Amino acid sequence: MIVYGSSLSPYVRKTLAFGAEKGLVLENKVSVPGSPDPEFLACSPFRKIPGFRDGDFQISDSSAIITYLEALHPEPNLIPPDPKNRARAVWFEEFADTIVVAAAGPLFFNRIVGPRFMGATCDEAVAAKAENETIPPLLDYLEGLIPTSGFLLEDRLTLADIAVASPFANLGHLNFDLSRWPRAKAYAAAILARPSFAALVAKEARLLGG
Repeated sequence: MIVYGSSLSPYVRKTLAFGAEKGLVLENKVSVPGSPDPEFLACSPFRKIPGFRDGDFQISDSSAIITYLEALHPEPNLIPPDPKNRARAVWFEEFADTIVVAAAGPLFFNRIVGPRFMGATCDEAVAAKAENETIPPLLDYLEGLIPTSGFLLEDRLTLADIAVASPFANLGHLNFDLSRWPRAKAYAAAILARPSFAALVAKEARLLGG
């Protein structure tokens, strides 16, 4: 099974970590910037990452890939079978994918991706707005709901934790100050310290010169 895309993307990182927590070996292929891999384009004609291939099956989008992996390898279950907690897991994934990433994306792009990989000038006004206005309310939300168990659902690791923790790696690469949110900071650090994430995050830090 092949996952296409750099793990600097929270979506790619989430997919690779999910597979690792399943005990799966997922090959990760990263295209050279500006030269998309034809195999990736076959999986993802609209260039949405990650792309995915398993034999003759190919698809894109992290949620679609994770749904496939969960159905193909149901144990250990990472999407709770309980109807309410399954719905909550889907909500937390949506929260991470469409709300947190949307808020943090402009900061990560302007401070890291644009200047380092695309020769773009940082739009500091956009970055500062994300840092000071858009992201903090989301961290306030998380700070108020993280259980003492350190897991969002069922006192165990689920897709909810994998999805929510993934964007925190990007905040870490940005040296984002999380001191106002100690519970969220400790929660994310613990999830990102798991072997499924740790090697990915370390590799990304080396790529960024950290």
